[in-house]
Amino acid sequence: MAKDVSEVVIPYVEFADNANERTPCVLVLDCSGSMRGEPIKQLNAGLAALEKELKDDIDASSRVQILVIKACGKDEAVVSADWVDAMDFTAPVMEAGGLTPLGKAMELALDKIEKQKTLYDSCGVTSKRPWIFLISDGEPTDYGWEQAADKCRLAQHNKKVIIHAVGTQGANLEKLARFSEISPKRLTGLKFTEFFLWLSRSVSCVSKAAPNADDLLKDIDDWNEK
Repeated sequence: MAKDVSEVVIPYVEFADNANERTPCVLVLDCSGSMRGEPIKQLNAGLAALEKELKDDIDASSRVQILVIKACGKDEAVVSADWVDAMDFTAPVMEAGGLTPLGKAMELALDKIEKQKTLYDSCGVTSKRPWIFLISDGEPTDYGWEQAADKCRLAQHNKKVIIHAVGTQGANLEKLARFSEISPKRLTGLKFTEFFLWLSRSVSCVSKAAPNADDLLKDIDDWNEK
């Protein structure tokens, strides 16, 4: 039986229109209940600043792809903004509530990256090593998060991804460190906007860099607590 028109898969025309090499960047955001009030307000302001900064950068807007995952609710990891070129990225408005299932959120991030890499390959689009930024004001609360953290470290060890963990005030950096081979950083106060502006500049530089260029955390004084 013929498929209904609505069921026909539409080809990924964005790669035909824009064949630039992509730099995938995933934001895994803790939106648990402890983020209510000023923290979630500042997080949203930072995301809006990220949107503007990326769109204003001609190179980054066509080379960087963004995916946003929030860890929230009783035990949920949800895609708030699916893969999109920075030029088309609209910052989602995050709401705080529930627990902190960071393990599930990071596993979802790894899965989404693998699927996007397969899509790039099938469309003949090259890509840089994906970045994941995990931002939390606490610690993982979901069962089995340790196994998810081990998967993250293995993926990073095998050079499939670069993972940076950033803890706000009150975050358990010891547990966040389990997700990455790179030591976690701590955000000064609620400087989310400063962090996301730095992130925009960083992914822009990486997107334009030569192959095998350093993927190091640099010039972080504006937002990193010493």
